[in-house]
Amino acid sequence: MSATITRRSPRRTRYIPLQVVLGILMVYFLVPFWWVVVNSSKTSAGLFGGGSALWFAEDIDYLGNLSQLFTYGGGIYVRWLLNSAMYAIVGGVGATALAVLAGWGFAKYRFAGRRLGFAVLLGAVMVPATALVIPTFVLFAQAGITNTVWAVILPTLLNPFGVYLMCVYARDAVPDELIDAARVDGAGELRVFLQVALPMLRPAIVTVLLLSVVASWNNYFLPLAMLSDNRLFPVTVGIGLWQATASTYGAAGGESLWSIIILGSLVSVIPLVIAFLTLQKYWQGGLSIGSLK
Repeated sequence: MSATITRRSPRRTRYIPLQVVLGILMVYFLVPFWWVVVNSSKTSAGLFGGGSALWFAEDIDYLGNLSQLFTYGGGIYVRWLLNSAMYAIVGGVGATALAVLAGWGFAKYRFAGRRLGFAVLLGAVMVPATALVIPTFVLFAQAGITNTVWAVILPTLLNPFGVYLMCVYARDAVPDELIDAARVDGAGELRVFLQVALPMLRPAIVTVLLLSVVASWNNYFLPLAMLSDNRLFPVTVGIGLWQATASTYGAAGGESLWSIIILGSLVSVIPLVIAFLTLQKYWQGGLSIGSLK
């Protein structure tokens, strides 16, 4: 009869503290989302009735709150959602296109001022976007395009980090020998870029697109400074307007706004969650580009 001694793997034991830390971080990030999910189901009485903030009330009323959300103020929330979608899609696609072209140029072409231009690009990555809002507002006010959709879209087309990401990826992902072989076969520069390089740049393109769309969707300070017409507001500024109204007056027309504010925040997050889940494999592949060569 033989006795079997079970020993804990040192490798598995070594990872236990890391798993604990990751578990704590996961709870830390999920609790606010859970709070929004729970409280978006409550009526005004349920929100301020003294119950648990992290569990559902007795009267779950998602449908009633949704009805109020999409009908309040003549359905202005739907317009805000459409505005956010337009700003995110147009700004995200435009920023991605410019980042791909600029990154490809920095990575594969030699031209006068390339090093200086790339240094300026790296410096621009370090500048917070909010620091540029007031100078941009002054410039656009002189041009007469404030309180228009272009005042929100044009600044989002410039994505220095996206250009840097595309440059780093293109430099290593597309071999120079492959480009030279395509040129020897008679392919022009445009054909080399479209048929040879572009398919190989797909992970980085999707990553830059996703980051640009999310940044445009979550943009708050820029449209807040540029827009005065609430019909042009994105959903972030619109919810902020409702929150300011609810905080100042407590109720609007005898009806509390807090229920639809919380539910509106939850609804505004859903498109981003769908985008991340849909493009997850490309996004994860793009995040690992810095470790591959």
